[in-house]
Amino acid sequence: MAELVQLVHLVSVGLALLLPLANPLTSMTLLLSLGRRLTPRERQRQVTQAAFYVFGIMMVTFYAGSWIMQTFGISIPGLRIAGGLIVVRIGFEMLFPSSPIDEDIPEVEAVSEQIAARETTNIAFVPLALPGTAGPGTIAMIVSGAATIGPSSMAGYAPWALAVAPVIVFALLGLLFWIVLRSAERVVAAIGRGGVEAIARVMGFLLVCMAVQFVINGVLEIVVDHSAG
Repeated sequence: MAELVQLVHLVSVGLALLLPLANPLTSMTLLLSLGRRLTPRERQRQVTQAAFYVFGIMMVTFYAGSWIMQTFGISIPGLRIAGGLIVVRIGFEMLFPSSPIDEDIPEVEAVSEQIAARETTNIAFVPLALPGTAGPGTIAMIVSGAATIGPSSMAGYAPWALAVAPVIVFALLGLLFWIVLRSAERVVAAIGRGGVEAIARVMGFLLVCMAVQFVINGVLEIVVDHSAG
């Protein structure tokens, strides 16, 4: 019983740390903006695909993130700056879309032939999963969290709870991501295409601001490290 309490505590702490960073609402806004020309069936398929991507990215980051970053010589500040540049590009696409966001979307029956004739844009991995949900902040938090888990720092916890808790946390985040994005159609029905356009532009501006802050934090970390060295 005590070990189950430990597991619940670890899962709760993990969700509390990662949920503000891996905000599924950001990905929902990206889906409404960038996936507006997808058919409902294709949109739901990519949402499910993106949920698995989110889970996979977090698992790989937790168990091999530090090794991958060390192998390629990537630092946390470098990760923040690179992620910020990616988010800046996505934010500008939402602020200044190449085509009107409220353009008429053809019916599913009419679109099916068009889908077969041309390649469908896939936004499941980029930007919905990465960096929409599993962004640089989330990855940095997971890498640092994995580095702190050890026999000395987690002496009071059962080994099996330490091994199972990350999997449960990442699975719950992937499930929450899937639920939020599956409800995107209801949001569209409630606020209309004009509302989606307004939200997308506001979110685009916020994404640009967040991306600039990512870059600033990365640069400041580099300056502090060099000053301390």
